[in-house]
Amino acid sequence: MKLLLDTHLLLWAAGQPDQLPAAARALLYDPLNQLLFSPASLWEVAIKRGLGRADFQVDPRLLRRGLLDNGYDELPITSEHAVAVDGLPAIHKDPFDRILVAQAIIEGIVLLTADPILARYTGPIRKV
Repeated sequence: MKLLLDTHLLLWAAGQPDQLPAAARALLYDPLNQLLFSPASLWEVAIKRGLGRADFQVDPRLLRRGLLDNGYDELPITSEHAVAVDGLPAIHKDPFDRILVAQAIIEGIVLLTADPILARYTGPIRKV
């Protein structure tokens, strides 16, 4: 199964695996699953790190390199993903999360999240 991880799950997987919910750990360590990340997550880390957010203090370059080195695949953002955001209900205001939802819907892949608000979207969104 193809799994797109939201930003917090990526950060936990990369630096604080003990923070991952057990359901997420099981999916991430299953060798049959393909793990994906979005450039939107790296962009979010870069912006929020620059704002001094304590929960985003990882270097986005190191995060990217670590994800690629550990077998994650990058899911590029396309114009189709960008325009799909326009059709999403206003459940979540965070533009980074909204593009992740659009990517999951357009690509037909599962978006993993620990965010209960994000999990309210219909489509291939799975709360762990």
